[in-house]
Amino acid sequence: MKYKFGGSETNQRTVLDHPSGLFVLFFTEMWERFSYYGMRAILVLFLISSILGEGGWGWERAEALELYAIYTGLVYITPILGGFLADKYFGYRNAIIAGAFLMTLGHASLAFEGFTEVFFYMGLGLIILGNGLFKPNISSIVGQLYKNQGKEKDAGYTIFYMGINSGAFLGILLCGYIGEKIGWHFGFGLAGIFMFFGMLQFYFAQNIFGKIGLSPKESQDLIQNNEDQKFEKELVEVLPKKIVRDRLIVISVFSFFVIFFWWAFEQAGGSMTIFAADYTDRLLVGGDALTFKIFNSLLTVIPMLIITWVLLMLFKQTFSKFALSNIFLGSSFVIVWIVVIWMLDREFRSESTEVPASWFGILNSFYIITFAPLISRIWQSKFNPTGPIKFAIALILMGLGFAILSYGSMGIPLGAQTASVSMIFLILAYLFHTLGELCISPVGLSYVSKLAPIKLVGLMFGIWFVANFIANYMAGITGSYIDPIVEEYGMTTFFMIFTIIPAVAGMIIWMLNNTLLKMMHGVR
Repeated sequence: MKYKFGGSETNQRTVLDHPSGLFVLFFTEMWERFSYYGMRAILVLFLISSILGEGGWGWERAEALELYAIYTGLVYITPILGGFLADKYFGYRNAIIAGAFLMTLGHASLAFEGFTEVFFYMGLGLIILGNGLFKPNISSIVGQLYKNQGKEKDAGYTIFYMGINSGAFLGILLCGYIGEKIGWHFGFGLAGIFMFFGMLQFYFAQNIFGKIGLSPKESQDLIQNNEDQKFEKELVEVLPKKIVRDRLIVISVFSFFVIFFWWAFEQAGGSMTIFAADYTDRLLVGGDALTFKIFNSLLTVIPMLIITWVLLMLFKQTFSKFALSNIFLGSSFVIVWIVVIWMLDREFRSESTEVPASWFGILNSFYIITFAPLISRIWQSKFNPTGPIKFAIALILMGLGFAILSYGSMGIPLGAQTASVSMIFLILAYLFHTLGELCISPVGLSYVSKLAPIKLVGLMFGIWFVANFIANYMAGITGSYIDPIVEEYGMTTFFMIFTIIPAVAGMIIWMLNNTLLKMMHGVR
């Protein structure tokens, strides 16, 4: 029987016009991103908090941002090894499960940071290794769900990206709140609980993917019975070398330009978090506090309702075949709802409100959840721009976001360690950064899956994430110079650096549009 999508018969049942398996991956990735971004939201804050008063380690800003640079950089270098091992030996599914298990252990280790530094550094190491196995391979499975290489796959990656940011939203919101308000180790520990649920949910639903993601040996045993895989294998073998070479060059060009985007974007977990903590007016009283509480409740509950609605649609299509997976997934949502209700009730009982510095990070994820369906529809319409133009738009929007922060910082004196800038500038900056992210990240994932030869998809995703390694490392290192730059030139100049460089990179790739389209040889 000919199926519209890759995978099993159950995978042909659709949710929001996409295969059900996409949403198994959606929720698996959601819990992984919950754990990663939840921990990232409080990492720098924990390191720079005072040892006595706040239970942190009392590091200098530069030291904390240097560790942040090393950690976030290594998180994106290990996927090249994880992609290679999955392509050659493990298969995507086994790599995802092993990676999720290692990350669960890593977060559990971080929860014991109060006992010894060894647990802390061991936890970071386990997360780095686990992410290397997990990250490139789940993206590879997404691409193989679609037989059509055009708009439908782009839209699928955008929906998948909504799952990524749903997890980031919840992780930053809950781990950030609990870490700052209750205790750092509770924030680190909560991240691990949901990574464990994500692993179980994926493990018990993996058969929905049929033969997709099996190890090379398992795939070889089954390949003679799969006409689609036969066709793909033959197609790869007859592709002219020039076309393959050109397409790999395009992936390399995209990977190069994405560095400038993530280099600026990843200030969110470093210098922008410091800006939120020390230079932003976050103390609200009276009517302002009540307004924020109502806004924050809506900001929290509305995305939760949307995600729960998607969850129920997935249940409807898959529960009869994969009940255990759905039970684990449903249980995790019950726990999240309990924590969310507890948090909101606790906040409404307090007379004044100090907005957590980590709170601003949820804006990115909230905007993703809000705008991803709209952007996905645009990519499927006649207004769909080319890949290079999407990259250009993303870089220019990134520059605009930092231009807003640069303008908002004009009143901060040279060398100031604190200030009370309005929150509106961070809120608007995150909006522009998020719209840019929607134009570059899911699109980039989709193009890697479309341009890479089938046998090299995992490896090429690994190479794509090498660009993230470079960007994340450079982001932390650049951010670590915030104090000397602010002291000599001012905060406005610091943010202007991240305004000019991405905008210029965006204009350059815009000019390369026609050349890159030719080298893509029909891939759109």
